[in-house]
Amino acid sequence: MTYEAVRYEQDGAVARITLARPSVSNAIDFTTAVEFAGAVRRAASDEIRAVLISGDGKRFCSGGDLDSMAEADDPATYVHALATELDRALRDLSALRKPVICAVHGAVAGAGLGLVLSSDIVVAARSTKFLWAYAGVGLTPDCGVSYLLPRAVGQQRALDLALTGRVLSSDEASQWGLVAEVTDDGEHRERGSALAAHLARAPSYALAGAKRLIGSAWEVSREESSENEADTIAEAVTTDDAVALIAAFAGASRRG
Repeated sequence: MTYEAVRYEQDGAVARITLARPSVSNAIDFTTAVEFAGAVRRAASDEIRAVLISGDGKRFCSGGDLDSMAEADDPATYVHALATELDRALRDLSALRKPVICAVHGAVAGAGLGLVLSSDIVVAARSTKFLWAYAGVGLTPDCGVSYLLPRAVGQQRALDLALTGRVLSSDEASQWGLVAEVTDDGEHRERGSALAAHLARAPSYALAGAKRLIGSAWEVSREESSENEADTIAEAVTTDDAVALIAAFAGASRRG
Protein backbone atom coordinates (compact mmCIF):
# COMPACT_ATOMS: atom_id res chain seq x y z
CA MET A 1 0.00 0.00 0.00
CA THR A 2 1.26 3.47 -0.92
CA TYR A 3 1.08 6.01 1.91
CA GLU A 4 0.88 9.76 1.28
CA ALA A 5 -1.36 11.18 4.02
CA VAL A 6 -0.14 8.76 6.70
CA ARG A 7 3.43 7.61 7.33
CA TYR A 8 4.13 4.10 8.62
CA GLU A 9 7.56 3.22 9.99
CA GLN A 10 8.87 0.30 12.01
CA ASP A 11 11.51 0.90 14.67
CA GLY A 12 12.42 -2.50 16.10
CA ALA A 13 9.23 -3.81 17.69
CA VAL A 14 7.53 -0.37 17.64
CA ALA A 15 5.22 0.74 14.82
CA ARG A 16 5.15 4.50 14.27
CA ILE A 17 2.00 5.83 12.60
CA THR A 18 2.20 9.53 11.75
CA LEU A 19 -0.52 11.78 10.39
CA ALA A 20 1.32 13.52 7.56
CA ARG A 21 -0.85 16.34 6.21
CA PRO A 22 0.65 19.28 8.12
CA SER A 23 -0.54 21.89 5.59
CA VAL A 24 -4.15 21.19 6.64
CA SER A 25 -3.42 20.48 10.33
CA ASN A 26 -3.67 16.74 9.62
CA ALA A 27 -7.36 17.00 8.82
CA ILE A 28 -8.74 13.60 7.87
CA ASP A 29 -10.27 13.05 4.44
CA PHE A 30 -11.32 9.68 3.01
CA THR A 31 -7.85 8.92 1.63
CA THR A 32 -6.31 9.60 5.04
CA ALA A 33 -8.86 7.33 6.70
CA VAL A 34 -8.10 4.50 4.26
CA GLU A 35 -4.35 4.90 4.74
CA PHE A 36 -4.71 5.02 8.51
CA ALA A 37 -6.74 1.82 8.42
CA GLY A 38 -3.99 0.18 6.37
CA ALA A 39 -1.35 1.31 8.85
CA VAL A 40 -3.33 -0.15 11.75
CA ARG A 41 -3.59 -3.48 9.93
CA ARG A 42 0.18 -3.50 9.48
CA ALA A 43 0.67 -2.74 13.16
CA ALA A 44 -1.35 -5.86 14.03
CA SER A 45 1.64 -7.99 12.97
CA ASP A 46 3.05 -10.23 15.69
CA GLU A 47 6.48 -8.62 15.30
CA ILE A 48 5.03 -5.31 16.51
CA ARG A 49 4.75 -5.05 20.29
CA ALA A 50 3.80 -1.37 20.73
CA VAL A 51 2.38 1.42 18.55
CA LEU A 52 3.15 5.15 18.63
CA ILE A 53 0.80 7.63 16.95
CA SER A 54 1.74 11.26 16.35
CA GLY A 55 1.23 14.07 13.85
CA ASP A 56 3.47 16.27 11.69
CA GLY A 57 3.36 20.06 11.69
CA LYS A 58 1.91 22.50 14.21
CA ARG A 59 -1.19 20.51 15.22
CA PHE A 60 -1.86 16.86 15.92
CA CYS A 61 -5.27 16.70 14.23
CA SER A 62 -7.93 19.30 13.46
CA GLY A 63 -10.63 16.68 12.84
CA GLY A 64 -12.41 15.86 9.60
CA ASP A 65 -11.35 17.61 6.40
CA LEU A 66 -14.11 20.19 5.85
CA ASP A 67 -12.86 21.11 2.38
CA SER A 68 -13.29 17.54 1.19
CA MET A 69 -16.82 17.52 2.60
CA ALA A 70 -17.75 20.80 0.90
CA GLU A 71 -16.30 19.65 -2.44
CA ALA A 72 -18.05 16.27 -2.49
CA ASP A 73 -20.76 15.78 -5.12
CA ASP A 74 -22.93 14.16 -2.47
CA PRO A 75 -21.76 15.44 0.94
CA ALA A 76 -24.04 13.15 2.97
CA THR A 77 -22.81 10.01 1.21
CA TYR A 78 -19.19 11.15 1.43
CA VAL A 79 -19.35 12.02 5.14
CA HIS A 80 -21.09 8.73 5.93
CA ALA A 81 -18.36 6.80 4.11
CA LEU A 82 -15.60 8.84 5.80
CA ALA A 83 -17.07 8.41 9.29
CA THR A 84 -17.61 4.68 8.75
CA GLU A 85 -14.10 4.05 7.39
CA LEU A 86 -12.35 6.03 10.11
CA ASP A 87 -14.47 4.56 12.90
CA ARG A 88 -13.67 1.04 11.70
CA ALA A 89 -9.95 1.90 11.75
CA LEU A 90 -10.20 3.35 15.26
CA ARG A 91 -12.04 0.30 16.55
CA ASP A 92 -9.32 -1.88 15.04
CA LEU A 93 -6.72 0.36 16.71
CA SER A 94 -8.42 -0.01 20.08
CA ALA A 95 -8.60 -3.79 19.63
CA LEU A 96 -4.88 -4.24 18.94
CA ARG A 97 -3.37 -6.72 21.39
CA LYS A 98 -0.52 -4.37 22.23
CA PRO A 99 -0.15 -0.92 23.85
CA VAL A 100 -1.04 2.12 21.73
CA ILE A 101 0.60 5.40 22.74
CA CYS A 102 -0.63 8.67 21.27
CA ALA A 103 1.69 11.71 21.44
CA VAL A 104 -0.22 14.93 20.72
CA HIS A 105 0.56 18.61 20.37
CA GLY A 106 -0.95 21.86 19.13
CA ALA A 107 -4.62 20.98 18.84
CA VAL A 108 -6.80 17.89 19.14
CA ALA A 109 -10.26 18.48 17.71
CA GLY A 110 -13.25 16.54 16.41
CA ALA A 111 -12.20 13.19 15.00
CA GLY A 112 -8.80 13.80 16.60
CA LEU A 113 -10.54 13.24 19.93
CA GLY A 114 -11.70 9.89 18.60
CA LEU A 115 -8.11 8.96 17.88
CA VAL A 116 -7.00 9.98 21.37
CA LEU A 117 -9.90 8.11 22.98
CA SER A 118 -9.07 4.97 20.99
CA SER A 119 -5.47 4.94 22.27
CA ASP A 120 -4.29 3.43 25.54
CA ILE A 121 -1.89 6.08 26.85
CA VAL A 122 -1.89 9.73 25.75
CA VAL A 123 1.11 12.04 26.16
CA ALA A 124 0.45 15.72 25.46
CA ALA A 125 2.72 18.70 24.93
CA ARG A 126 1.87 21.37 27.48
CA SER A 127 0.43 23.90 25.02
CA THR A 128 -1.98 21.38 23.45
CA LYS A 129 -5.65 22.38 23.27
CA PHE A 130 -8.50 19.86 23.25
CA LEU A 131 -11.88 20.79 21.80
CA TRP A 132 -15.11 19.22 20.58
CA ALA A 133 -15.27 21.35 17.40
CA TYR A 134 -18.24 19.55 15.81
CA ALA A 135 -20.96 22.00 16.80
CA GLY A 136 -18.85 24.94 15.62
CA VAL A 137 -19.38 23.79 12.03
CA GLY A 138 -22.91 22.46 12.55
CA LEU A 139 -21.94 18.80 12.83
CA THR A 140 -22.53 15.98 15.29
CA PRO A 141 -19.85 13.60 16.64
CA ASP A 142 -18.49 10.57 14.84
CA CYS A 143 -15.64 8.06 15.30
CA GLY A 144 -17.04 6.81 18.61
CA VAL A 145 -16.58 10.14 20.37
CA SER A 146 -20.12 10.20 21.83
CA TYR A 147 -19.58 6.65 23.15
CA LEU A 148 -16.02 6.95 24.42
CA LEU A 149 -15.85 10.48 25.81
CA PRO A 150 -18.45 10.06 28.61
CA ARG A 151 -16.68 6.85 29.65
CA ALA A 152 -13.38 8.71 29.86
CA VAL A 153 -14.47 11.93 31.59
CA GLY A 154 -18.07 11.39 32.76
CA GLN A 155 -21.34 12.50 31.17
CA GLN A 156 -21.47 16.02 32.64
CA ARG A 157 -17.99 16.90 31.44
CA ALA A 158 -18.64 15.33 28.04
CA LEU A 159 -21.79 17.44 27.67
CA ASP A 160 -19.88 20.52 28.79
CA LEU A 161 -17.40 20.02 25.95
CA ALA A 162 -20.11 19.15 23.43
CA LEU A 163 -22.54 21.95 24.15
CA THR A 164 -20.48 24.95 25.28
CA GLY A 165 -17.49 24.88 22.95
CA ARG A 166 -15.15 24.75 25.93
CA VAL A 167 -11.45 24.38 25.12
CA LEU A 168 -9.36 22.26 27.49
CA SER A 169 -5.70 22.88 28.21
CA SER A 170 -3.42 19.88 28.47
CA ASP A 171 -3.36 20.21 32.25
CA GLU A 172 -7.17 20.24 32.36
CA ALA A 173 -7.27 17.26 29.99
CA SER A 174 -4.96 15.44 32.37
CA GLN A 175 -7.17 16.30 35.36
CA TRP A 176 -10.23 15.09 33.45
CA GLY A 177 -8.60 11.78 32.50
CA LEU A 178 -8.10 12.37 28.78
CA VAL A 179 -4.32 12.52 29.09
CA ALA A 180 -1.92 10.35 31.09
CA GLU A 181 1.12 12.63 30.99
CA VAL A 182 1.95 16.24 30.07
CA THR A 183 5.42 17.16 28.80
CA ASP A 184 7.16 20.39 27.96
CA ASP A 185 6.50 21.54 24.40
CA GLY A 186 8.62 19.71 21.87
CA GLU A 187 9.22 16.73 24.16
CA HIS A 188 5.96 14.84 23.68
CA ARG A 189 7.12 12.72 20.76
CA GLU A 190 10.41 11.80 22.45
CA ARG A 191 8.54 10.81 25.62
CA GLY A 192 6.03 8.82 23.56
CA SER A 193 8.88 7.04 21.78
CA ALA A 194 10.57 6.15 25.06
CA LEU A 195 7.32 4.87 26.48
CA ALA A 196 6.60 2.78 23.38
CA ALA A 197 10.10 1.29 23.45
CA HIS A 198 9.72 0.45 27.15
CA LEU A 199 6.35 -1.23 26.65
CA ALA A 200 7.62 -3.14 23.62
CA ARG A 201 10.08 -4.89 25.97
CA ALA A 202 7.43 -5.78 28.55
CA PRO A 203 5.64 -9.18 28.74
CA SER A 204 3.27 -8.96 25.78
CA TYR A 205 0.60 -11.38 27.02
CA ALA A 206 0.35 -9.56 30.34
CA LEU A 207 -0.12 -6.16 28.69
CA ALA A 208 -2.58 -7.44 26.09
CA GLY A 209 -4.57 -9.25 28.76
CA ALA A 210 -4.75 -6.22 31.04
CA LYS A 211 -5.82 -4.03 28.13
CA ARG A 212 -8.57 -6.47 27.10
CA LEU A 213 -9.86 -7.00 30.64
CA ILE A 214 -10.04 -3.28 31.45
CA GLY A 215 -11.71 -2.48 28.12
CA SER A 216 -14.31 -5.26 28.38
CA ALA A 217 -15.18 -4.45 31.99
CA TRP A 218 -17.51 -1.67 30.79
CA GLU A 219 -19.71 -4.18 29.00
CA VAL A 220 -19.94 -7.15 31.40
CA SER A 221 -21.11 -7.82 34.94
CA ARG A 222 -18.80 -7.90 37.95
CA GLU A 223 -19.11 -11.69 38.01
CA GLU A 224 -18.29 -12.05 34.30
CA SER A 225 -15.32 -9.74 34.71
CA SER A 226 -13.99 -11.84 37.58
CA GLU A 227 -14.39 -15.03 35.53
CA ASN A 228 -12.52 -13.41 32.65
CA GLU A 229 -9.75 -12.37 35.04
CA ALA A 230 -9.41 -15.88 36.47
CA ASP A 231 -9.30 -17.47 33.00
CA THR A 232 -6.75 -14.96 31.77
CA ILE A 233 -4.37 -15.15 34.72
CA ALA A 234 -4.51 -18.95 34.59
CA GLU A 235 -3.31 -18.80 31.00
CA ALA A 236 -0.82 -16.02 31.76
CA VAL A 237 0.99 -18.06 34.40
CA THR A 238 1.96 -20.63 31.74
CA THR A 239 3.56 -18.13 29.34
CA ASP A 240 7.32 -18.06 28.92
CA ASP A 241 7.54 -14.52 30.27
CA ALA A 242 5.62 -15.33 33.45
CA VAL A 243 7.45 -18.59 34.09
CA ALA A 244 10.83 -16.85 33.88
CA LEU A 245 9.81 -13.76 35.85
CA ILE A 246 8.09 -15.70 38.63
CA ALA A 247 11.07 -18.04 38.96
CA ALA A 248 13.45 -15.06 39.19
CA PHE A 249 11.27 -13.32 41.77
CA ALA A 250 10.86 -16.48 43.85
CA GLY A 251 14.62 -17.09 43.75
CA ALA A 252 15.33 -13.56 44.90
CA SER A 253 12.81 -13.89 47.75
CA ARG A 254 14.42 -17.09 48.97
CA ARG A 255 17.85 -15.45 48.95
CA GLY A 256 16.87 -12.62 51.02
